[in-house]
Amino acid sequence: MFNGKTSGQIEQHRNYMLQALKLAEQAYSQKEVPVGAVVVYEGRIIGKGYNQVEMLKDPTAHAEMLAISAACATIQNKYLTGCTLYVTLEPCPMCAGAIVWSKIERVVFGAMDEKAGACGSVFNVANNQHLNHRVEIIQGVLERDSEYLMKQFFSERR
Repeated sequence: MFNGKTSGQIEQHRNYMLQALKLAEQAYSQKEVPVGAVVVYEGRIIGKGYNQVEMLKDPTAHAEMLAISAACATIQNKYLTGCTLYVTLEPCPMCAGAIVWSKIERVVFGAMDEKAGACGSVFNVANNQHLNHRVEIIQGVLERDSEYLMKQFFSERR
């Protein structure tokens, strides 16, 4: 999962993922599926989001989509070249498509989504050879924390 990464890079990934986890907890507290995301450019968070599908009554209001939109607004550009997206759950096909189209360089995620993941588990939109952009994927950063939050959320809903 961290092949070829220095301890400094691993620590940096963990720190940004902690920010995404705080956003996931905010989603959880609002009875949303607990997913949080941050977009980082040159060591600075330029976009944040957490799931707001229920609150906004919008199926596209995923954490990643909101973070990407916020980041694009911050830098006033539709492309997020050189950016890293940190997200607590593996992006779905919709979000992975937005990641590719926005030209995000890297996605770092916590838990795999074995039902709808599109960064390697079920689909691989992020590295599809037929698309014009491919994304570096780093999985498993704070995976247990991300999984715990999801399991807790869904156990309360059942």
